[in-house]
Amino acid sequence: MSTRDFVEKDYYKILGVPKDATEAEIKKAYRKLAREFHPDANKGDVAAEERFKEVSEANDVLSDPKRRKEYDEARTLFGNGGYRAGGAAGPGGFSFDLGDLFGGAPGGPQGGAGGGFGGGLGDVFGGLFNRGGTAGPRTQAPRRGADIESDVTLSFMEAVEGATVPLRMSSKAPCKACAGTGDKNGTPRVCPTCVGTGQVSRSQGGSFALSDPCRDCKGRGLIAQDPCDVCRGSGRATSSRTMQVRIPAGVNDGQRIRLRGKGAPGETGGPAGDLYVVVHVSTHAVFGRKGDNLTVTVPVTFPEAALGGEVRVPTLGGPPVTLKLPPGTPNGRTMRARGKGAVRKDGTRGDLLVTIEVAVPKEVDGKALDALESYREATADEDPRAELFKAAKGA
Repeated sequence: MSTRDFVEKDYYKILGVPKDATEAEIKKAYRKLAREFHPDANKGDVAAEERFKEVSEANDVLSDPKRRKEYDEARTLFGNGGYRAGGAAGPGGFSFDLGDLFGGAPGGPQGGAGGGFGGGLGDVFGGLFNRGGTAGPRTQAPRRGADIESDVTLSFMEAVEGATVPLRMSSKAPCKACAGTGDKNGTPRVCPTCVGTGQVSRSQGGSFALSDPCRDCKGRGLIAQDPCDVCRGSGRATSSRTMQVRIPAGVNDGQRIRLRGKGAPGETGGPAGDLYVVVHVSTHAVFGRKGDNLTVTVPVTFPEAALGGEVRVPTLGGPPVTLKLPPGTPNGRTMRARGKGAVRKDGTRGDLLVTIEVAVPKEVDGKALDALESYREATADEDPRAELFKAAKGA
């Protein structure tokens, strides 16, 4: 990321969020755009790939409070191409190095977990202020690999019990054809424009200068003598790989799992980024879920509810359990089968919540009809709605 990028790019506009957007709004916008422009969903679409990179870069900065604050301050301070907080350089053309001011700030992870600037603003603005308007020699620092986000859909059973699923990912990595050199023969030459530093300086007048990545070598400090056919001399190519990812038991729909160091490989010895897996869980025809508990609705007959009895209840992936209904069980009552729910983080299980539903037959005839008629006559003096009307009048 160049100094000009950091100062001039409007990351809020790229994500389509206002400057006072909350972390949740930024995260939601990023996830929506990342899915829309992900390389896997836009095979061969260079424009979509570049848009995906822009969105990821914007999220790198805005998703971490500290990096976002630095970005906002830098935009305010340098947004118009000059140092405004204090005017021009002092007597004798004195200037200072922002690397001294902000250097040493620890770099945070990229993607949904935060920014990825390595050494803080000192790395981003190093060489901005220097005497004579020229930047000193500098070597290309290790760069952390980009974070990758992917989606996986699990069955209801897999989400409850846990599962290992294959996950195919695409990301930028050192080109295998040229071993990341960009040159067919692996013998790139030093860039004559930046003399191998990867940076060029633009004088802004007086002692003020901006350092940007060299356009000729694109910040690498090296130029391929015979460009690689695969990466076209960039040293980076799109790499696809399939990983076996373990999804823990009890995962929830929409949960985001972070796998450290499983993202895109870093550059010049930098660490790999992280992999974020967004889990989607399919619904089940019988069971539902409330946290660590599973839910099921079980129909019972009127005699079972009125007189009591034993009712067999299905469980997820196990043998049925038998629940004892007490006499006079009302419709909608919830009973509990302990230890028959989802797996918790500590390995124990939640419960199975059983909702009783009194089944009413659509047609009644024969002895059943005679029995119900006799029951209605026997209970003619009982009015189940009497308390309802009494309470209504009292209100």
